[in-house]
Amino acid sequence: MMMLRATLLTILCLSAGCRSLSPEPTPPSATTTLRFRDVTQEAGLTLLRQNGAFGRRWMPETMGGGGAFLDYDQDGWQDILILNNPAWPGRKSGNTPDPAVVLYRNMGNGRFRDVTREAGLYLTDFYGMGVAVGDYDNDGYDDLFLTAVGRGRLFHNISNGAGSRRFIDVTASSGIDDRGWSSSVAWLDYNRDGRLDLFVGHYLQWSPETDLTCGVIEKTYCRPQEYPGETCRLYRNEGRGRFRDVTREAGIFNPHSKALGICIDDIDDDGWPDILVANDMEPNTVYRNTGRGRFVEVGLDTGIALDDNGRARAGMGIDVTSIPPARRVLTIGNFCFEALAFYERTAPMIYQERSRQVGLHTPSYPYITFGLFFADFNQDTRPDLLVTNGHIEDNVERTNPGQSYPQPVLLFEQQATDRFVEVGQTAGLGPPMVGRGACRGDFDNDGRPDILLIPNVGALRLLRNETRTDHHWIGLRLIGCKSNRNAYGARVEVHTRQQVQEAMVRSGSSYLSAQDTRLLFGLGTVDRVERVVIHWPSGARQTLSAPQIDRYLTVAEP
Repeated sequence: MMMLRATLLTILCLSAGCRSLSPEPTPPSATTTLRFRDVTQEAGLTLLRQNGAFGRRWMPETMGGGGAFLDYDQDGWQDILILNNPAWPGRKSGNTPDPAVVLYRNMGNGRFRDVTREAGLYLTDFYGMGVAVGDYDNDGYDDLFLTAVGRGRLFHNISNGAGSRRFIDVTASSGIDDRGWSSSVAWLDYNRDGRLDLFVGHYLQWSPETDLTCGVIEKTYCRPQEYPGETCRLYRNEGRGRFRDVTREAGIFNPHSKALGICIDDIDDDGWPDILVANDMEPNTVYRNTGRGRFVEVGLDTGIALDDNGRARAGMGIDVTSIPPARRVLTIGNFCFEALAFYERTAPMIYQERSRQVGLHTPSYPYITFGLFFADFNQDTRPDLLVTNGHIEDNVERTNPGQSYPQPVLLFEQQATDRFVEVGQTAGLGPPMVGRGACRGDFDNDGRPDILLIPNVGALRLLRNETRTDHHWIGLRLIGCKSNRNAYGARVEVHTRQQVQEAMVRSGSSYLSAQDTRLLFGLGTVDRVERVVIHWPSGARQTLSAPQIDRYLTVAEP
């Protein structure tokens, strides 16, 4: 009887849109001093993203693609890479196929130039999903791994002999044979040998041949429960451009995983990078690094595997940050009527759900959240939270009037009371969109983090941060020597007379996307940093006394 009641409640929820289950009406956006301006067109980002749909309603068409801020040519300006899916492999989208990857070079004057062809990234027979940026051979230039429905690809960043850079596909020679439906991906040096290893999230066992027909009156996109999951995979960097699959021996193998978001963090502060995975309708997983080449899955122990009712949610984007003084917090995007998950670490490896207490639950409750990230947009030392939303059904208004395909972009400004207030409508984030990927990066190097939003279909959205403030800031770009060149895994403390802020250099986070890996600290009204302490992955500790502020500093490991 209980099972019948639960089934009936689910049917009512799907048909009525769960509006009666919402805890309270979504409050209107508050006013704010945060200001953003859409500069997409003037910046030259002309791509209209596509998902390859051609009437068959194949499930990957709902998931969108990601993007990245990266400085691929090391000229000091953040470039932009976008995953596009104009057509399924084997199907043409026109006489001149649109590229599946688009690379825009930052010209340093507010404008970008499409350099996809000359950079060697003009792909057409490729259904891409996510991207990770990292210098796997420590030559000073970032390489790329692109996930896909089919087979992921590794691209090595090389000189073209004319003073510029291009990428060559080295997948075959690398030993990485990553097939299936891969999603988010991240670089990390899990064994701290100075070489970046690769963690690839995998979603479902799906292919055109195994596609299922869902829906009664007409075909709809299937739910993730209809397909078995795929294990995530870990590839160890053996040096000289070669990788080895160590998924099983490292303790990562889990055939029930349905990974969509990946975040690298040190959950127990032991100096070894751990891996947090947001899964779709399966428990979120936390792989604790033992420091001996193996991981132990501790998701249930940490408290983030399930919601407070013991149920798995539709985890998608994921990110972590530290809120002064020394509060580690984690957020995960979920499906509509599940709300954002927001966890605060109350002890090493122990997290407590606090989305209601901090004001995130109600405003996010009606929406499907994909990309998200923390950033201190107004440099007041308190990280804010950007969330992009969008439904998976392009005709949802017909079947569920309480939902829409495009959904609002939400911006949560953190208050001095530690609560978050949604201010997106007044901050200039633009109209609703079918949101998927989301990236943070300071493309104009003014110390104010900007926003890049990648929709499932439609125009990109580059939002320049034009918040007026008299606050100070400091930015840090770390270069490893004994540690990996990107310094992934390094932990940085910024000490002022008022407080200590900390952050970790990492790959991954958000959804299918890669972030500007420079660390950016807002200082508020404080006009002096007493010291910066860097804990390098190699174990070295470095202190900078009274560094200059209101600028980016490049710091090399001793």
